[in-house]
Amino acid sequence: MTAMSDGPLRALEPDEAKAHLRAEIRRERLQRSERRRHEAAAALRDHVLALPAIQEARCVSVYASRPHEPGTGPLIEALHRRGVRVLIPLLGDGLQRGWGVYRGIEDLVERAPGRPPEPSGDFLGSATLAEADVIVVPALAVDTTGTRLGQGGGWYDRALIEARPSAPVIALTFANEVRDGSGTPLPRERHDLGVDMVITPEGAHRLPA
Repeated sequence: MTAMSDGPLRALEPDEAKAHLRAEIRRERLQRSERRRHEAAAALRDHVLALPAIQEARCVSVYASRPHEPGTGPLIEALHRRGVRVLIPLLGDGLQRGWGVYRGIEDLVERAPGRPPEPSGDFLGSATLAEADVIVVPALAVDTTGTRLGQGGGWYDRALIEARPSAPVIALTFANEVRDGSGTPLPRERHDLGVDMVITPEGAHRLPA
């Protein structure tokens, strides 16, 4: 990843370092063509579906991707066709954290500019995440110690408190967004929750527990 040198980043507070990294990664993501994004989404789908945990799952939580994020549309639809119950993040009144059940691609609606697509069905409370056998989360970057760089709102750090300890948490990124945790670790704060695996279009990488 062509990121800021670690010297300047290490001189910053974690929240400031994260802001610099987020801005840089978002700029890089804008450079990918629509064709490359579609190819990446198909590859991510295939790698996720190959996981034994996914093949055994009856309920999976997956984020609905926005443009320029690692795409999840093909994955969500493939799981749905298998009969898997797919939980997608859904904001309730006052930005409450909750979930909706995916019922088909035509059901996903962008309710406000910049927000991810959301299902139109019933709002299910935050505790519903405990029903997921596998949880697929967005990430701007992940390092090899399992540290995840999110979008900055802390939504998933709070939501994952409801997850079952046995449910693996899988982050999707592009290959150049995976960093060496021993040499160039991502900034991490006490509230940041790690992930068990990162999947890129090139393959899956299990991370230390």
